[in-house]
Amino acid sequence: MHSWTDTLRFAFQPVVNLTTGGIAALEVLARPEAGDILAEARRDPELDGKLAVLAVRAAARKETLLPLHINVFAATLADLGGLGPLHEAVRQAGRLPWEVTLDVGPPFTHVPQQALLDAVTALRETGFRISADGVGDGDLPLRVLHDMAPDLVKLDMSLLDRPAAVGAMRTLCDQLGALLSVEGVETELQYTAAVSAGAQLGQGELFAPPARLPVAEVYVPPRPSGSASGSRPGPSVREFVRPAALLPDTASAGQVRALLTGSPEVSGVLLVDRDGVPVRSVHRSRFLLSMSGRYGHALYADRPAARLGDVPRTVGADATAWEVLDVVADGARDRTSDDVAVVDRYGRCVGVVRLADLVRALAESRVEEAAGLNPLTRLPGSDAITGEVDRRIADGRPFALSWLDVDHFKQVNDGAGFAAGDDLIRAVGRALQHAASGSTRVGHIGGDDFLVLTDPEGLNALVASVLDTPWSAGGRPVTLSLATVLCVPGSVVEHRQAAACLAPLKEAAKALNGASWVLGRAGLPGHEIRRGEGPTASQTRVVVAEPLG
Repeated sequence: MHSWTDTLRFAFQPVVNLTTGGIAALEVLARPEAGDILAEARRDPELDGKLAVLAVRAAARKETLLPLHINVFAATLADLGGLGPLHEAVRQAGRLPWEVTLDVGPPFTHVPQQALLDAVTALRETGFRISADGVGDGDLPLRVLHDMAPDLVKLDMSLLDRPAAVGAMRTLCDQLGALLSVEGVETELQYTAAVSAGAQLGQGELFAPPARLPVAEVYVPPRPSGSASGSRPGPSVREFVRPAALLPDTASAGQVRALLTGSPEVSGVLLVDRDGVPVRSVHRSRFLLSMSGRYGHALYADRPAARLGDVPRTVGADATAWEVLDVVADGARDRTSDDVAVVDRYGRCVGVVRLADLVRALAESRVEEAAGLNPLTRLPGSDAITGEVDRRIADGRPFALSWLDVDHFKQVNDGAGFAAGDDLIRAVGRALQHAASGSTRVGHIGGDDFLVLTDPEGLNALVASVLDTPWSAGGRPVTLSLATVLCVPGSVVEHRQAAACLAPLKEAAKALNGASWVLGRAGLPGHEIRRGEGPTASQTRVVVAEPLG
């Protein structure tokens, strides 16, 4: 009698890093040739657990070194808890738990939520990574998603035409320290939408369809310009993570050599302890050079490979690309080509980054940034400022957004000449840059208009630096007008709303005589006149000036 396993096959679909274009992992998909095993597994946790075990064994037979994504239903975890047989299957396959991500999928309705969360916690403590699968098209409650604190959120492609929802999910992922992936990407337009929405990973027919044999290469379209790169200054290191080649720290030099010679794409091996913490880093070229010497194989083959390794370079998963470059720059010159290990909050390796990937991406970002600079002042335009406004709103940080311009600038140009007008604009831009400190951002949005984004406590010093300065153009005195809106968490939901609050404040400032400054608060009527002469106090909501710094 034939077993149901005789008609069960597995396919492998790559999970693609949308920044590097490399394969980050393989999702192992059950493909029954007869019957509806998956429907039965949804009702039978024991069967679903067996499918997960068989998926790991199928991947082991293909001898792939890539990390694996294994599907399990939420009800299976709630019912079976720690998935003991899966642990054993991973061990027998020569894998480490942190090389396996469990894609926890719907349905979640009627699943005991606390039992599910307890199972997720137990699996994570043993090293497995957790992914929330089918988000956006399933029934996963937001509260449970938050409490699961997954390492990865897989978003259904149908949400790409709802950018506000995707943006909210990206914000949640950033706060949870999770990556965002989009499933079911079939067209280049969907790819562009996924990248623009801030997704770091993707799956779908566009890159590569599921196949019986793991693919070595995938198709990734050119990355759209101006795409999102995370909420932190500089691209996040998570965007560049590649799978790491891991071996136990007890591995022999012969075992490392076998891995390297059988996998030419591997640039180095990390030796990790029982908890997955990198102990030594083995660089491909230096290691093989030592082994290929006259007595190299005889001397080292049966000895610990750690003797031929170096202290690993590590960065946290929340680091930026610039911080990785700092780590590389601080080390020995002969190790600049070494991979840098990326570790989670427990110190466990989650992958590696290569210097070439970082340099290429940072160079591209600098080109894009230069293209957006105003040619007169070399300051960024409005996109850079409004993007940072949205990040501060998402992070729940208070901020002050100010709009500065020159009074009667057309008369300045007409009377003193455009060259004198250009000199004045450049001088104002330099003054703003000199006054800016810390997290302050200055932008030149065209003509005589500037945007300044700063923390509320840094506003007074900035205002004094530009409004207390005597300005002139071609010997003619000139004054400036400044409008500021203070935004506390919850008062605005995006940069357009902050800009809308700022527009009437600018109009009020321009109506005053002399150097002027008008300040308002988002969500509250009226404004305060802090500098300038004109309307009486009864025409405005004048309040005793509260200290801003």
